[in-house]
Order: sequence, then structure tokens, then C-alpha cells
Amino acid sequence: MNTKIFFLVFLSSFLVTSIKAQDEVTFKAKDGLTVYATDYLIDKDKPYVLLFHQAGYSKGEYKEIAPKLLKLGYNCLAVDLRSGGDVNYVPNETAAAARKLHFKTSYLDAKQDMEAAIEYVYAKSKKPVILFGSSYSASLALLVGKTNEHVKAIIAFSPGEYLKPDVNMALSVEHLQKPVFAACSQREFVYVEEMLNGISPNYKTIFKPQNSPGTHGASALWSSCKASSEYWLALYLFFKKL
Repeated sequence: MNTKIFFLVFLSSFLVTSIKAQDEVTFKAKDGLTVYATDYLIDKDKPYVLLFHQAGYSKGEYKEIAPKLLKLGYNCLAVDLRSGGDVNYVPNETAAAARKLHFKTSYLDAKQDMEAAIEYVYAKSKKPVILFGSSYSASLALLVGKTNEHVKAIIAFSPGEYLKPDVNMALSVEHLQKPVFAACSQREFVYVEEMLNGISPNYKTIFKPQNSPGTHGASALWSSCKASSEYWLALYLFFKKL
């Protein structure tokens, strides 16, 4: 099958999927901070993809992305992490609450928000989850997903050494034995490849676009990104193998 025909098949796979509910939900992180999220539900018996944003952003990073993931047969939970801001006219409620109540808001502090999100959806579905991170949260997703028994696979858009000096990602992800899809721009590829060198090729896929430079983070999947169709096709193929 040539690339053009295959891409048409890929597009046709995005059948209309009904969202049974799109609710704003909250749960508590280990340190007591309230974490805010949007729960996109198609079927309570379906597994979840947990969506985490990049620095300075909110769950609004996934406003366009989440509905397409639902069409692949997954519920989605888009989470406001405590380290972030507003994007796509969607405020980051967790970050606002953290600042107001004087909680720590470093990248690494957001790790417990992600862990709380895993526990929240696993309690609902009783099914292993997929972590989907963007930039700093992509690194956190790899860090958390390596050892968390409820995590089935990890999608990491533009992961990097954002957690130094506390965490060396290259060392921390060595011997990770779960399916990993890492995507990045052309410029980032060498660095991502080096960071993930300790993960066996049997478990990892590293993607960069071929026809344009690409974009940092999950916003590579926005329709405004020239390479978005390339990213989507590569991501779709990863899901098909899970």
C-alpha cells in the first residue's frame, strides 16, 4: 500500500465517536492540592489516555487533540498540572490554586499531580492507562510510567533533561520496559535519541517529521502545525500496535 492510500485509510479510521460526558473533575494530590481536569468519557469500560501539558500551558493544549484520541477508542483525562499557565483560552486552575495556597510549583512538584491522575482514572476503569506528556510533562511521564504498575504505555512529545539537577532523565529511563512513543521536531531529534538511548529498540519508537521542521511538544498535533498529519499518522500506528 503506498503512502497516499495508507493515509486515506488512516483518515477514514477516525469514525464519529459520541462523547457520553465531558465533565470538569477534581481530585487530590498527595500533598493535598486540588487538581483540576477535564474528563472526556465515551465508555466507562474503555481505558484512559492521561493528557499532560507543557510548561506555561493548561489542559487547553489538548482541546483539539482529545476528541481525535476518543475516536481511537480511549477515554481521555486532560489534566491541569501545578506548573503551568493558560493556553487556547483555557485557564490552568491547578496552577492558580497552587499559587494562591503557596504550594511548590516546580516541574518535579507536578509529578504528584500526575500520580494522582493515574489513581483517579484507574479507580474508575480498573484498566491500565496510557500517559501522554508534552515537553517537561513528557519527561515526567517517562519517569512515572517506568515503575507505575497501572501504566501500560507512554507517549512523550519533546521529552528532555528538564528535571536537572534533581533527575538525570537519561539514567532514570534506562531499561524502561514498556511501549514508548517519543515524538519531536527535527531540531530536537538528536537530543531525544541520546536521552532515550538506554531504552531497548524493542520498546521505543522515536519519530520526527520528514517534510517540515516540526514543532515542540504536543502542539505538533494541532492543525496549525504543518507537519501535524505526519505526527498523527505515526501516533496512530503506535496505537494500532498496543
